[in-house]
Amino acid sequence: MRAPSILLIPATLCLLLSLPGRAQSSSVTDDLPSAPEPQQQQPQNPPPAKPDQSQQPTAPNLGDLGFPTQQTQADPKLQARLDRRTHMLKVHQKLGIITLAPMAATLFTGPLAKAKGRNGQTISEPSDTNLDIHAALGGLTAAMYFTTAWYAIDAPRVPGVPHRGPIRFHEALAWIHGPGMIATPILGYMAYKQENSGEKVHGIASAHGAVADITIASYAAAILAVSWPLKFHRH
Repeated sequence: MRAPSILLIPATLCLLLSLPGRAQSSSVTDDLPSAPEPQQQQPQNPPPAKPDQSQQPTAPNLGDLGFPTQQTQADPKLQARLDRRTHMLKVHQKLGIITLAPMAATLFTGPLAKAKGRNGQTISEPSDTNLDIHAALGGLTAAMYFTTAWYAIDAPRVPGVPHRGPIRFHEALAWIHGPGMIATPILGYMAYKQENSGEKVHGIASAHGAVADITIASYAAAILAVSWPLKFHRH
């Protein structure tokens, strides 16, 4: 029977043709590179922050300029010393100007407290009222003067700060009107005792008026040296 064998020939050829193709496709597949595996994306660094344009550049401090910290820090004790000195000198200045009023009044009432007349003439003694007014004004002047001086003497000193110009002249005049304020009341008391005894003022007591004039003149000059034009500090 030949028919079946003839039918097997095409089937055999198809089988043979199919086998090399599969082998070739398999080899081609093996030769192809594998697809790349997906890589994980690494987080990117954030961009640097931009400087704030609204902020102004800061000025260099004293430390940047080379000054040590000990020299640039404030000294609270020194500041308190300066504040106390400033306050006391302001009070000294105001009291000194106020003291001029009773001092001038004492000077003007001085002639009223003197006896009138010359030797060989009838001497009119000053009234008790004139003497009392003159003595009271002199005592008030002395009290205010020494109170004013105390504010200047007791004011804290600042080391290393020399006095110059008008301040030195002001302090130099204190050596004139200071002793004068001590001598004037003493000489006035001596003159008062002599007049009460019915005597004419004589001796050192007669210098009472001249010493008083020099004292007031030097005191007024000391005030003008540091207060002209006059200025009052307000708190």
